[in-house]
Amino acid sequence: MTIQHEIRGHTAFITVNNPPANTWTPESLRQLEKLVADLNANRDVYAAVVTGAGTKFFSAGADLKSFQGDKVRARHFIACFGAAFEALMNARFVTFAAINGYAMGGGLECCLSVDIRIAETHAQMALPEPAVGLLPAGCGTQNLPWLVGEGWAKRMILTNQRVDAATALRIGLVEEVVARGAAASSAMTMAKRVAELSPQAVTSSKELIHLARQGVPRSAALALEREKFMDLFATENRREGVNAFLEKRPPRWQV
Repeated sequence: MTIQHEIRGHTAFITVNNPPANTWTPESLRQLEKLVADLNANRDVYAAVVTGAGTKFFSAGADLKSFQGDKVRARHFIACFGAAFEALMNARFVTFAAINGYAMGGGLECCLSVDIRIAETHAQMALPEPAVGLLPAGCGTQNLPWLVGEGWAKRMILTNQRVDAATALRIGLVEEVVARGAAASSAMTMAKRVAELSPQAVTSSKELIHLARQGVPRSAALALEREKFMDLFATENRREGVNAFLEKRPPRWQV
């Protein structure tokens, strides 16, 4: 399978493995969508790390040859992109991208769909679709401006500007830059910290954070924030968390 995964503690480690450049196919995108659904149902999974096989590519994006000149296949392909990356965006658990090389086109759009991005120093990122007469349709035109602002999104998409890891960190495209070969371990370390938190509190917080990009009126979002707080207050995990804090011990969360 192109999408490989293993469970390490409370974290799913997902690898895009389609050499030489880890390109996406409709089949691999459907695999990713199904995997996210399966992981959503596994309440013992608190986080997931996505990376690319090898040391050069996270993912070079779509395999353009697979739908060249075929409008029906192109429509199917882009529908698979949207479904897979929307599933990743809306995952119950916290998601990380360990960007271990080139993340181009649909490869970068995958990274844009996760919660937190960690890039290695040699990583390069771009959305070059207009250079071949297309546009980023794996949620890229919507997710990129949210992260980096309209100006940098236009620079990257409308002028085909590639950014390196240092620039990506400066503009807010990634949250951390690490040495070559260290992104996966850094992401796993961060993912382990998620397991120290109440899974219900994390899921509710993630849902509320996402409301900010969905056009929900601020007053409604703030009211929902207070409702979610009271929902959590009634849970056993809240009682366990407070007791663990007072007793100076790690909490034992219920899933």
